Amino acid sequence: MILTYTLFIVGFVILIKSADWLVDGAASIAKRYAIPELVIGLTIVSFGTSMPELIVNVLASLNGNSELAIGNIFGSNIANILLILGASALIRPLPIQKSIYYTEIPISLLATFMVGFLANANLFGKSAGLAISRLDGLLLLLFFGLFMTYIYVVSKDKRDDLYKPDEESEMEMMPMVKSLTLIAIGLFGLFIGGKWIVDGAVVIAQSFGLSESFIGLTIIAVGTSLPELVTSVMASKKGRADMAIGNVIGSNIFNIFWILGLSASIKALPFNELNNDDILMLIFSNTVLIFAVINGKRPAISRFEGLVFVVMYFAYLTYLVLRG
Repeated sequence: MILTYTLFIVGFVILIKSADWLVDGAASIAKRYAIPELVIGLTIVSFGTSMPELIVNVLASLNGNSELAIGNIFGSNIANILLILGASALIRPLPIQKSIYYTEIPISLLATFMVGFLANANLFGKSAGLAISRLDGLLLLLFFGLFMTYIYVVSKDKRDDLYKPDEESEMEMMPMVKSLTLIAIGLFGLFIGGKWIVDGAVVIAQSFGLSESFIGLTIIAVGTSLPELVTSVMASKKGRADMAIGNVIGSNIFNIFWILGLSASIKALPFNELNNDDILMLIFSNTVLIFAVINGKRPAISRFEGLVFVVMYFAYLTYLVLRG
């Protein structure tokens, strides 16, 4: 038990430093090749920070722990919007590009509606109960491929519009080998740190007799979202709002289309009707995000709105505790 607590604490240290290296390495590549930081956030950083969710869900799917797999995704996505964007905005208001609230956020909302429909309609499932079937999973993976195609088009055709190099920017352009090394170490550290934190949290939670569903929506969800939290907060602190926001929205899309799609493709995931509450909360979170962005003189998430997001998240956690 002492080793569990030790790895739990060390995991946080590794997580924070790894996120710092990942942001620096990715930002350096963005400056070198004039790639929009938004695109970097939506791809390299999002994939890296989604690794803990991927590992947890694949293992949960193989072991037949569907409640853990589904709860992890929904809980992580809610935490990404309310907790992570909220905390990032508290540090520094987050200006948001038009493409974010015209395209990326709607895609994230579409993904939520889509998984909710597939789970409840049971279009391709053969069982009497609700489930996200293997064919549902393949359909989600297809949409993930379409999303990555969109990102490629954005990075190729709109580079000049989305990224304007600033010669006076504090962003350091490091040698390519150093940048790639920092990204590699950062991704590995995020995975190890996230795994140690999640494993420790599960052991601690189980010692108190908590349910699998509750652990998935809270302990696991927050634990696997820690890389997104630390990375986005670090990016916000360094004034890289595009990377902070791209990381969160990209991770949410990755979580549903890629991770949940892959998990269901491995093994059909029985769906509990109670999780519809979490889908509604995720839809509500995306909707609140859109209103927060369009409210005001310029598209941004203010410090006050960030505080509201964080308060809403802890209110949701309170609801989960009461729900049991």
